Amino acid sequence: MSSPNALSALARIRQDVQGMHAYAVQDAAGMVKLDAMENPYPLPEALQAALGERLGRVAIHRYPGPRVQDLRDALARYVDLPAGCSLMLGNGSDELISLLALACDVPGASVLAPVPGFVMYAMSAQLQGLPFHGVPLTADFELDEAAMRSAIEAHRPAITYLAYPNNPTANLWDAGVIRRLIADVARVGGIVVMDEAYSPFSSHSWLSEMRADPAANAHVLLMRTLSKFGLAGVRLGYMLGASELVAEIDKVRPPYNISALNAECALFALEHADVFARQAQDICQQRGELMAALQAMPGVHPFPSQANMLLVRVPDADAAFQRMKQAGVLVKNVSKMHPLLAACLRLTVGTPTENAQMLAALRNAL
Repeated sequence: MSSPNALSALARIRQDVQGMHAYAVQDAAGMVKLDAMENPYPLPEALQAALGERLGRVAIHRYPGPRVQDLRDALARYVDLPAGCSLMLGNGSDELISLLALACDVPGASVLAPVPGFVMYAMSAQLQGLPFHGVPLTADFELDEAAMRSAIEAHRPAITYLAYPNNPTANLWDAGVIRRLIADVARVGGIVVMDEAYSPFSSHSWLSEMRADPAANAHVLLMRTLSKFGLAGVRLGYMLGASELVAEIDKVRPPYNISALNAECALFALEHADVFARQAQDICQQRGELMAALQAMPGVHPFPSQANMLLVRVPDADAAFQRMKQAGVLVKNVSKMHPLLAACLRLTVGTPTENAQMLAALRNAL
């Protein structure tokens, strides 16, 4: 039983926070883990040894120092940072999303995004006390241009998120529609955040648009993470955009938010970017083979993907999820996340062996 003091202390915690559901991470012990869009390939053994030796030399008795700036410089080279742009780092893109809400919390501010989408857009807005406006996608998971434009005009959001590709639907939206929405947001004085968490597996990046027309994209921030690159355990995100805009948002970033070990891991990975690029290429090939197998499976409807995941509609998502879990394969049941996702599962693309196990489990589950 809770003590009176604990109950009294709980009263100091915001009621909306007490009413929230915490972000749930599924227990994957002993499972084929295909629920979180992780790169399934570990570092080759020779690189593991080299990284271990390198991390052993990191001055962990000191606060992170110049190596964090070295990482910013390395990422700027890696993305070929456009002229007039700067780059800031976050402890995963989750922290960047929270920092954006913090920096943009002015009277009347709100956050807008298509739904279904990444849950942290709405959660970060709520935690900062900002209204969140979710605009439903169409039935085939495309942007509802008329509804988005109407919502931008009505709410004049401080931040509009466009995930490119989207999570959990895995698709790229029409570039012409996005250009028009970016122009609409400019007219209401807002910021557009293009979230490219899945860029290693995508055929297009909005960075090319930012280079081609910097004036039209001056209020656009592009956000990425190294989690899908292959460093989910390192927790490293980055965001780039016009230098004057990034400089203001960077003011709310906590000092030393990137650990010296995280920075060194990320620098090491960028020095071996070719290894991760080959892994991404293999994942894209596996994605195509998975798509073909799912299309041939009676009762299963897979949706087009530009990420390292596939959204599939099945006759009974709850039953299929539980049966796959009983068979030792963990995927994500997204069927309750939004009405448009009814009867849907999200499958991470794994290794050939993992994918074969997942397909066999799904066949048996159906």
